[in-house]
Amino acid sequence: MTLKRILYLSFFILYLSLFTLSAEEGFSVSALPDSIFARMQGKSYPTDCRIARSELRYVQVLYYGLDEKIHKGEIICNQKIADDLADIFLQLYQARYPMGSVRLIDDFDANDERSMQANNTSCFCYRVVRGSARLSKHAQGLAIDINPLYNPCVRTLRDGQRRIEPATATPYIKRSEAFPCRIDHQDLCYRLFISHGFRWGGDWKNPKDYQHFEK
Repeated sequence: MTLKRILYLSFFILYLSLFTLSAEEGFSVSALPDSIFARMQGKSYPTDCRIARSELRYVQVLYYGLDEKIHKGEIICNQKIADDLADIFLQLYQARYPMGSVRLIDDFDANDERSMQANNTSCFCYRVVRGSARLSKHAQGLAIDINPLYNPCVRTLRDGQRRIEPATATPYIKRSEAFPCRIDHQDLCYRLFISHGFRWGGDWKNPKDYQHFEK
């Protein structure tokens, strides 16, 4: 057998093994399948949505739940961050990083509060920034909320009161206390997102959006 043929076979075997590993692990990035796009209609993708379907990607992942079992997850995001998310979630999976759930927000009728209370990690949902006509990063598919129940968004209002999202997350606003899935500067999730060029809402002055990463 010639050296050229040996090298060819070696590269082919390596490619085949990597393809098989990827398929077994359940991580993939694709254009939106018709069945997925249908689930989004009138929910995360309303009739007035200005984001083209072609700009979005369907990312399938595996993750370890809080029950320590392996689950299948799905994410809709902008094509610009699809590969980032696939890589980040693969590393989180390999590290057995716990997730409450990773489901499309359409399973919650695109109701952000319901999704957050269920500790659901999600990305794309077409909506404007509260009190403005500006599209949010979620509406562009460029932001993701991770384990939102344990990492709430805390906004201090002008009268000094605090608005906590989700509303059931009051036990988790004290970030000095230890509890599951808490994101801070030492957390693996934080480090992975930052290394991929994302910004963390926990570094903002007001609100403090501990669940939020955007690019």
